[in-house]
Amino acid sequence: MEERAWATAGEKGSPDRESASRVRLTGAALIVLSLTAAALSYLAFTVWVPGQQERYEQYRAAEPCPAQASPRAAAAADCLLTGQFTVTRTESTFTGKVTVYEATLREQGDASRQTIVRFSDSRPLFDTLHRGDEVTATGWRGDIVALSKDGVRQHTSDAPRDELSGNAALGVLLALLAAQSLVFGAVRLAKPTAYAPLVWEPYGRWLAFTNIGVGVGVGAVSVWLDLPWWTVLATVPVLVGTVMARLMSGRRRAAASSAKTGRHQDAGVSSR
Repeated sequence: MEERAWATAGEKGSPDRESASRVRLTGAALIVLSLTAAALSYLAFTVWVPGQQERYEQYRAAEPCPAQASPRAAAAADCLLTGQFTVTRTESTFTGKVTVYEATLREQGDASRQTIVRFSDSRPLFDTLHRGDEVTATGWRGDIVALSKDGVRQHTSDAPRDELSGNAALGVLLALLAAQSLVFGAVRLAKPTAYAPLVWEPYGRWLAFTNIGVGVGVGAVSVWLDLPWWTVLATVPVLVGTVMARLMSGRRRAAASSAKTGRHQDAGVSSR
């Protein structure tokens, strides 16, 4: 029964519909895709995640700059520089996925300089901003990282955040997609006439979308719950394996049930 299910799964990728050379070409493309995803995953864990973690820790360790410190002195000391600004405009724009909140600021004492800061949320400060309001801006390494008014403070989109778990989830997702592409590609190169069941429909599609769904979901939940970034290293593969096992088990049960129904129908016809 299981052999029949595998054979059915490979019908759409069977060699009688495409030449062996085309299968090998597809396998080579999958290998290239695998190497690209693997390189990006490697960079994520060796450059991106460590760099973001270091930047966040440096931001948390930064002290307020001395009074009247110049921007050059603040950059040299890597401290938090504060300044007074006037709000000239606020605007919220829906981009189709998220809403971006923008405030245009004019530096007090220099009407010619205007700066746009962005927020990922309208609370707790953005909703209360109006044209002409005076706010205190906190700058770090050339970016405005926070605004405050009347004791209410909100970080801007430029502020470093402890969202490394989302970055790590993306790295794991790329690694899993690289592994899938490598296996599917290698089988096509080695056996261009017998590579079922490693075909797109349904197992390749299930695995690819399971990887993406679990990777994005775990990353989002980890950021929301503020979990350590290393927790996703085990969570994503385990969940992907669990989901795939349930999907394949359900398909096998469905195939067995269909075959059983067919035998009963054949027996009924024979008895007549």
